[in-house]
Amino acid sequence: MLRLTAFTSALALSAAAAMAEDIKVGVSPGEHGEIMEEVAKVAEPMGLNIEVIEFSDYVVPNQALADGDLDANSFQHRPYLENQMKDRGFELVEVGTTITTPMGVYSDSLTDIADLPEGAQVAIPNDPTNGGRALLILQDLGLITLAEGTGLVPSPLDVQDNPKGLRFLELDAAQLPRALADADIAVINTNYALASGLSPKDDAIAMEQDSPYVNILVVQDGRQDEAWVKTLVEAYQSAEVKAFIDEKYEGAVLTSW
Repeated sequence: MLRLTAFTSALALSAAAAMAEDIKVGVSPGEHGEIMEEVAKVAEPMGLNIEVIEFSDYVVPNQALADGDLDANSFQHRPYLENQMKDRGFELVEVGTTITTPMGVYSDSLTDIADLPEGAQVAIPNDPTNGGRALLILQDLGLITLAEGTGLVPSPLDVQDNPKGLRFLELDAAQLPRALADADIAVINTNYALASGLSPKDDAIAMEQDSPYVNILVVQDGRQDEAWVKTLVEAYQSAEVKAFIDEKYEGAVLTSW
């Protein structure tokens, strides 16, 4: 009987392995990749094998998904996806929320944002949504005023009032931590801050408040009802993954569920 039970269990495991689905998920460096590796551990016994593929910028993961080189991606917030679909014609769809990563203001020379000098150089992301997000943070801090009606994607051209005469340096988001050597401050996405050894909790001199930029899981439009999508979302939004995020990031990364 014991041998039969063991044999039956082995058959069940083999059958489950045979039925397992393999998918490729694109991520950006830092917390998105680290969390997806944890999601993969949760998803495996659920019959979903996740290959995590890391991209060094914000443009390629959506193109790769649209081209069918990925099954899903996890790296972007809603405004960024909406802007990408508008500009590039991607047919992509959100299938679940993931995390919120408040943007931070960092400096190698200042410990208080109130000490920002006249004519300071301010490094911000050069893509419309994250650059606009950075400008909105600067407005919330009282450093600039933006023209009305710019929504979530203002540019430096929309700065209406700039009492300190701030000079904006627009760079690829991944390069912003390096810009701290030259700029007075840099407004940096959390994933790139963490990847460069910066701690949002300890090193940021200001943080984004009440962020509308929830991050999302994205697939090709038309695939959202496939069974593996539900499994991916359930694995991501699991108690195990939430515990991992809360323990590892200590409030620098917030879960959305």
